[in-house]
Amino acid sequence: MSGKPKLHYFNGRGRMESIRWLLAAAGVEFDECFLETRDDLLKLQKSGTLLFQQVPMVEIDGMKMVQTRAIGNYIAAKYNLYGKDLKERALIDMYVEAIIDLDELLMMYALQPADKKEQYLANIVDKATNRYFPVYEKVLKDHGQDFLVGNQLSRADVQLLEALLMAEEYKSDILAKFPLLQSFKARISNVPTIKKFLQPGSQRKPPLQEKDLPKVMKIFNLGH
Repeated sequence: MSGKPKLHYFNGRGRMESIRWLLAAAGVEFDECFLETRDDLLKLQKSGTLLFQQVPMVEIDGMKMVQTRAIGNYIAAKYNLYGKDLKERALIDMYVEAIIDLDELLMMYALQPADKKEQYLANIVDKATNRYFPVYEKVLKDHGQDFLVGNQLSRADVQLLEALLMAEEYKSDILAKFPLLQSFKARISNVPTIKKFLQPGSQRKPPLQEKDLPKVMKIFNLGH
């Protein structure tokens, strides 16, 4: 049996994408088992492998892990993406928690009704450029290193890059006022494992398309 982690989710970003990013950054190959129908999810739920009846679920090291943050913490700790001591880990956690908040905002855009999309996008841009990005710009300035925490790559760098690239999909010049974030983006994108993940043909997922939305809604029984 393969020793690779196995990811159970639908064939899209959602809450699994940050896990894919972390594994890829760590240079870990992984397999994916895609949920294609509502029945696929129900089958998984009935099998008793989903602790809280929810995906993402990752099979790794003999465990069937659920809860995105717990999975991320485990992968970061296992593959040395979690700082060198408790204080660095605390900083990484703070930075990552805010990135997750921003990710959630970005993720929910696709679920907005057509007449609310413009207003929702304005809210994303406002929060990103006034609440989140200025903090990371200042952290990079004050820390004076290539990375957000310490002097080595951590999950905070990986997940911030993921969020920056996602935000640019919504507004291509969203980083215009943040020169340090721009250079951070270029620098972290060039880390060999991440560079590979950003190439076409990798397991990185594209943005959720309008046409795929009904399928995803059906799998997770949303909108009922």
